[in-house]
Amino acid sequence: MTYRLYNRPGSGGFVVEAALSLAEAPFELDEFESKPGTPLPESFRATNPWGQVPTLVLPDGTTMTEAAAILIHLAACFPANGLGPAPGTSDHAKFLRWLVFASVNLYEAILRRGYPFRFTSDPGGYDALGAAADARLKDGLAVLDAAVAPGPFLLGAEMSVADIYIAMLLTWSRGLADAPHLVAMKNRVKADPVVGPVWRRHFGDR
Repeated sequence: MTYRLYNRPGSGGFVVEAALSLAEAPFELDEFESKPGTPLPESFRATNPWGQVPTLVLPDGTTMTEAAAILIHLAACFPANGLGPAPGTSDHAKFLRWLVFASVNLYEAILRRGYPFRFTSDPGGYDALGAAADARLKDGLAVLDAAVAPGPFLLGAEMSVADIYIAMLLTWSRGLADAPHLVAMKNRVKADPVVGPVWRRHFGDR
């Protein structure tokens, strides 16, 4: 049974592709050639009415969206592959906490900065919206930098898909915040023998 991942280079589906690779799960990649920030084909709304990637079609035909939700699902589906800690443990509680925190606060701040027209109908407010998004992103990165400080990863010695997700968001922030512990964690993610090649295909050496 095969997964089918819809994405485009440099987008949030990177982390889903990395998770599927870590899980050693068979998947087909349907990759749009358009750049982030440009519209996807209108026909794609038949697959995802929200018209965004990543979109993952499960082997049974179920469609999943939202990268963080997909990661939580895949970690539960492949417990032996180390994508995340076992449900019911304190590490799993931390895993959920920080993955959702990053999704709600960092990812959304990045979207407000990059797609201000989605959040206000007043073009005159774009600059103020971007400035507020930058402040929120900087504060969120500081919180996560403190959380990962004990290291080497968010949950200690073992990398999880939460680390990969946060490393992606850190790259998108383009050095906005001084976050040395997150940078060190990102470098460990990039060095992973499975994740590294996927990272370089999407982000080069960023």
